[in-house]
Amino acid sequence: MGFKCGIVGLPNVGKSTLFNALTKTASAQAQNYPFCTIEPNVGEVAVPDPRLYRIGDVAKSKAIVPTRLTFVDIAGLVRGASKGEGLGNQFLAHIREVDAIAMVLRCFEDGDITHVEGRIDPIADAEIIETELMLADLESLERRTDAMEKRAKGGDKDAKAAFALMQRVLVVLQDGKPARATEIAEDERRAFKSLNLLTSKPLLYVCNVDEASSAEGNAFSDLVVAKAEAEGAGVILISAEIESELAQLDEAEQAEYLATLGLEEPGLNRLIRSGYELLELVTFFTSGPNESRAWTVRKNTKAPRAAGAIHTDFERGFIRAETIAYCDFLSLGGEAKSKEAGKMRAEGRDYTVKDGDIILFRFNV
Repeated sequence: MGFKCGIVGLPNVGKSTLFNALTKTASAQAQNYPFCTIEPNVGEVAVPDPRLYRIGDVAKSKAIVPTRLTFVDIAGLVRGASKGEGLGNQFLAHIREVDAIAMVLRCFEDGDITHVEGRIDPIADAEIIETELMLADLESLERRTDAMEKRAKGGDKDAKAAFALMQRVLVVLQDGKPARATEIAEDERRAFKSLNLLTSKPLLYVCNVDEASSAEGNAFSDLVVAKAEAEGAGVILISAEIESELAQLDEAEQAEYLATLGLEEPGLNRLIRSGYELLELVTFFTSGPNESRAWTVRKNTKAPRAAGAIHTDFERGFIRAETIAYCDFLSLGGEAKSKEAGKMRAEGRDYTVKDGDIILFRFNV
């Protein structure tokens, strides 16, 4: 599996420009007026992972198949969205469908591009978005607590636990903090996630900077970095303008252009890596003469569940996972030599898949 990341922000902050660049499509209009994105645009990109190509070279695979990542470009939010202003209802509904939020904040000045609030202030922009999401969460929870309280008073143990959790989250929201700030015990995580609150989703701040600030940032992005650090949130710098230009170049031209800017890689790579860290994802590989392929699962996934990412039959009939660490596979020269050296391990149902594992699943259905 990959994950679905919603690109959100106020109008005219560069969301659609970034989306177009990342997905190398022109499906999302990027015009200088609010609400040019009416329906969420969905784009898939291959996840760049140099390990996959090295594995493919060693295995002499005919095909290389990377895992994929889905980006959703969501219509711009404005103040009052939680009450239906602008395209608020659509905006909020679309956010509920994504796994994580990449909040694009305008960290550049350009007199030719208007700002819906009439000023450049990324912190204020972030607060507008977060406030609207918190208000929507408050309304959603308050609407559900009465029914849950009645069930709890009726002696339903699950309802009692759910009601207590909802009450704790309400206190946090009423204090002006996002739901993700609630202290959640390990055994409450599933129930917390089932509340499907907008501000419970992992958050990554994306500072859209001008070309000159792409490497080191600027005064605007410095404020966002400080905010992210205080919240324990993720943050990256990206120039949508640069990414748009990179999308038009071949690999060699990209490398040359990035070098002139003092950058080592495209912003897409950094965004994906930050997204993986945000959602606690890891990649394992399958490899053979026909193809080498990357697969994505959450950290701490057991071997049968990882097998299910390939096919449900693999999980249903799981026998064992024949596993080789990435460094052993490369240094020893592939599966056969790793097996000869005793570096292929037969792992059972309780094995936790690690990032970089090359796995052959044995199953029987």
